[in-house]
Amino acid sequence: INMLCCLLKPTSGTATVMGYDINHQPFKIKEIIGVSPQETVLSEHLNSQENLNLIGKIHGISSRELKTRSQQLLETMGLTGRAKDQVRKFSGGMKRRLNIMMALIHNPEVLFLDEPTLGLDPQARRAIWEYIVQLKGEKTILLTTHYMDEADFLADRIGIMDEGKIAALGTSTELKTSMLEKHTMIIYAWNLTQKVIDEMRSKYDEVEVTNGTITVTDKQLDFKEIVDRLHSSGAVVRSAHTKEPTLDDVF
Repeated sequence: INMLCCLLKPTSGTATVMGYDINHQPFKIKEIIGVSPQETVLSEHLNSQENLNLIGKIHGISSRELKTRSQQLLETMGLTGRAKDQVRKFSGGMKRRLNIMMALIHNPEVLFLDEPTLGLDPQARRAIWEYIVQLKGEKTILLTTHYMDEADFLADRIGIMDEGKIAALGTSTELKTSMLEKHTMIIYAWNLTQKVIDEMRSKYDEVEVTNGTITVTDKQLDFKEIVDRLHSSGAVVRSAHTKEPTLDDVF
């Protein structure tokens, strides 16, 4: 992110943002991007409106446009009633929302969001998710996160990084489908015998048993055959289902 935002010069190679080269056109790039860093960058002794005005003036926005833009963002992010309150009185979720607003005050074409919901409670996370969904149709957004459910919910295209390199790239569905070389079935049952467990282990690649839960993994699974085998052994099958792959599995 630091290189794409032209804060760090690459040791080799280059990249472009909306057609502008990060090595040769850094000022052009800075004009068209907005950045919401992982750590909130706010002046806590100022109120919301004053923080927005500060960043807006740095970007050279006229007073009239700044007033209109600030009012729109405050209303959209649900902070209109707190516009005159000092930021030091805000909750973590409110500070995150203001941080994103400051990245948007100059109406950038590209928005960088670095861990936008880190440390927030579920309700605050959901509120920010909903706002990001609204922005998706208006901006190009690059979002970094350690939350796989967040990437799954928000991203149109996902890149999984490992030691600084892209290990996997694609849509959520494409990445999950890549995990379907093997299938997993989870069965909850009583009266399991060691004999039927050994029989299943001899037939399938992986069979794990924990407190009445059997997890079976193999390239091919016959749902009916497995349940019938357990029934015939005297086991009582309470429920059974196949497990769909998640982004955590991909990671």
